[in-house]
Amino acid sequence: MDALADLDRRISGCRACPRLVDWREEVARTKRAAFADWTYWGRPVPGFGPADARMLIVGLAPAAHGGNRTGRMFTGDRSGDVLYRALYDIGLASQPTAVTADDGLELRGVRITSPVHCAPPANKPTPGERDTCRPWLVQELNLLRPTLRSVVVLGAFGWQAALPAFTAAGWTVPRPRPAFGHGTRVPLDGLELFGCFHVSQRNTFTGKLTPEMLRDVLRRAAEAAGLHGLTGEIGTTRPPHDG
Repeated sequence: MDALADLDRRISGCRACPRLVDWREEVARTKRAAFADWTYWGRPVPGFGPADARMLIVGLAPAAHGGNRTGRMFTGDRSGDVLYRALYDIGLASQPTAVTADDGLELRGVRITSPVHCAPPANKPTPGERDTCRPWLVQELNLLRPTLRSVVVLGAFGWQAALPAFTAAGWTVPRPRPAFGHGTRVPLDGLELFGCFHVSQRNTFTGKLTPEMLRDVLRRAAEAAGLHGLTGEIGTTRPPHDG
C-alpha cells in the first residue's frame, strides 16, 4: 500500500509533457461556468482503488472537467456515471455515483487507472505523450502484479497504449499483437485481458455501448479475477439499471 501511495503521489506531481501541463492548468484557471466555484485539481490524476486489486480497468485519460476537476479517475463526468453505475450493479463499487474525491465511494477488488494521467486537449493525447506517460503504468502494473488477475481496457487507444506496458512489466504479449475489439479476451501469463468499448458519451449516447454490454464485460473480468469469493455479490445484489 505504501509503495502504491508513493507512486500516486509522484504521478500527481509529474510535469513531463509541456502541452498537457499547459492545458490542464489553463482549464483549471478558466473552469467551466457550471463549476465556477470549484477549485480544480489541475494536476495528473493517479489511479483509484485498492493496492491488492485483482482486477484493473484501464481508460484513456482524465476528462478536462471531470478527473482534472475532482482529482479522481472517472469522477464528475458522464463517462464516470456510466462506469461506476455498472460497477455498483455487479457489486464492485459501494455506490453508483462518483461526484467528488471525498464522496465515500469505495471499490471492491478493482482499481481504475489510465495510460495518460493528464487531461489532453480534445481528449486526444499525442503518441509521444502516451509513450512519455507509459512508465507510470508499468510501475503500477508491477506493484499490482502479485494480486492482479484480470484487466479491462476501455477503447482502442487504451488498448494500444496498454499492450506495450504489459510487455515492459514482464507479461508475454502475443505476436502479432491482438487487435482491439469489444469482448475480446486474451490470456497473458495468468492474466486475462479484456477489451471493452470506451464509456465515452459518444458510445453510450449512440448505443454503441449499452449498460448491459458494459456489465457483461465487467462481470466476465470479475469472474476471471475470482472476485466472487471476495465480494459474494457479483450480479446478485441488485437488479440491473439501464437508465
